[in-house]
Amino acid sequence: MGEAPSWQHMWGAKVKMPCDMEDDILEDVIKNVTTRLSNIDTEEWEKKGLAVCEDLKAHMDLTWEPHWVVCIGRNFGTYVTHVTRNFIFFYFNEKACATTTTMAAAAAEPSKKKMRMSTADAAADIKEEEVEVDVQQEHDNNDEDDEDTDDETPMSIIAQFQSEEVRGAAAIAIGDNEDGANVGPQLDIPLSSNVKQMEELVNTLLDQTGKNKVPYSLFIGETEITKSLQQTVEELKVSTETALTITFQPLAMFRVRPVTRCSDTLQGHSDAILHVSFSPDGKRLASGGGDATVRFWDTNTAMPKHTGRGHKHHVLCTAWSPDGERFASADRNGEIRLWDPITGKQIGQPLKGHKQWVNSLTWEPMHRNSTCERFASASKDSMIKVWNARTGRQVASLAGHTDSVECIKWGGDDLLYSASRDRTIKVWAMEGDQVGKLVRTLSGHGHRINTLALNVDYVCRTGPFSHTNKKFASREEMQKAALERYQQVRKGQPERLVSGSDDFTLFFWEPAENKKPIERLTGHQQPVNHLCFSPDGRYFASASFDKKVKIWNGQTGKFIATLTGHVGAVYQVCWSSDSRLIVSASKDSTVKVWELAEPKNAKVTLSGHEDEVYALDWSPNGDMVASGSKDRKIKIWKH
Repeated sequence: MGEAPSWQHMWGAKVKMPCDMEDDILEDVIKNVTTRLSNIDTEEWEKKGLAVCEDLKAHMDLTWEPHWVVCIGRNFGTYVTHVTRNFIFFYFNEKACATTTTMAAAAAEPSKKKMRMSTADAAADIKEEEVEVDVQQEHDNNDEDDEDTDDETPMSIIAQFQSEEVRGAAAIAIGDNEDGANVGPQLDIPLSSNVKQMEELVNTLLDQTGKNKVPYSLFIGETEITKSLQQTVEELKVSTETALTITFQPLAMFRVRPVTRCSDTLQGHSDAILHVSFSPDGKRLASGGGDATVRFWDTNTAMPKHTGRGHKHHVLCTAWSPDGERFASADRNGEIRLWDPITGKQIGQPLKGHKQWVNSLTWEPMHRNSTCERFASASKDSMIKVWNARTGRQVASLAGHTDSVECIKWGGDDLLYSASRDRTIKVWAMEGDQVGKLVRTLSGHGHRINTLALNVDYVCRTGPFSHTNKKFASREEMQKAALERYQQVRKGQPERLVSGSDDFTLFFWEPAENKKPIERLTGHQQPVNHLCFSPDGRYFASASFDKKVKIWNGQTGKFIATLTGHVGAVYQVCWSSDSRLIVSASKDSTVKVWELAEPKNAKVTLSGHEDEVYALDWSPNGDMVASGSKDRKIKIWKH
């Protein structure tokens, strides 16, 4: 195979020309350009290139501009790209400009290399026709250069890189760049380019070097390029005869390593563990279960800190406040208790109001209220109640569902979303005197709804805290950081919600704006019992009793992959904080680690639990995963 192609800075000219130029005139243009530009030393290009182009303007009725580019390959001679929208790009490298005679000969001698030339102006649809171009490429002595190439198989493609950060919410159409921000010129890049090479190119185009380099994910339309450009182009059956838009989006600047071993086993619970969750700052782990206790653990030492006693029945759900200063737990009797995680003491009296057990708890995001006082509870009694944690008083009671409310999420835009066994999702206002007002009802599922996931849920739950462990001087500073994190994930678009049901389907919604779903997602063969968005909101995972986890595009709802390997129902899924890895907990007593880039097989299977694994969470800094099991043990997994 030889060495992999390397990235090179190339230089040359961008030539605007009539769309109906004859072949012989085109050859004259090539000869003229190669002869004149080859006289310029590479280091002097920036200084002299403009002058040469101005001189060319005086001799020919064409428009010339100096041009820089980064290409893949080694030792190009004259390199003429595809003509696109009446432009030709001429590129030369250091070896090519060593002698003028070589360059001139390259323009005069015939070659079998073909070039695609546009025959329509910029306002019309592009129609392509083949034009023979006299180009002789210089070769090094590598055996790879001596291989015969098939004229019918394109080795490269014209591509336009485009930032996805400013694009609209609509799915990105292939070749459509009206809503995006183009980065650099259109480039002719080899189809064999892999992700790392194109990532390097994007960084070069953005003038990001050294420590300023940023990792990117790249997409053609809605499909992520995971290996080579050619593989994705072939999968999508994309035409190589027109310019291709490749969009890119920055990934997290840090990388979480997959957990591979059990570092600690935490014992103390006397019944099944139903919930484990790390505090927003990652310093503590909380657990709750069938023994009616809440326990707090130190994540640095893996030692127990406090045991909260008071519940009279199973602790069914728990939730940290976004500032990490309060912890709420609710039980099968319908009682809610608040705890101080520092001391392990109960705050105030039990909150009573529900007539049956509580299924779900959610806190108001910190960017909406820096005091982190309000939270909501959802019960089997079909009611949702809003509480003030400081006063212990009930703020509002939301009636409307006709059956058990299974899951609630407090969004970042003063809306609360609730899912019920009555097969509906309801959207409630949570601001000012509108608290508890029903905004709309979403219908579509044919059976009870078990779970919800919100694309901004991770940043709403963790507030200002991230992997950086930044210290804050005030609550105002914390609130500002929480708002910045929220806006970074939301990107000015409506919040997105996905629901999972016993009807085996998922529905994808923009609940703040439309009561009709964006998409109905099928594929699971059993009830969907848990959903989770990646921290960056770009993907979501669904867990089902069919023993599978499925990954979906968080912007469009498009199916991405099925994670197969568990031999029992999958109870819960969780993402790493860099949105690259997924862990799943199953009835088969294992925890599996999956990598989004290579989802075919589990990266790691973590064995050690002696019974079903019900609970799962990944620490905010990415260092550890906690799993809770029916075997009454919590296991801490690290790299």
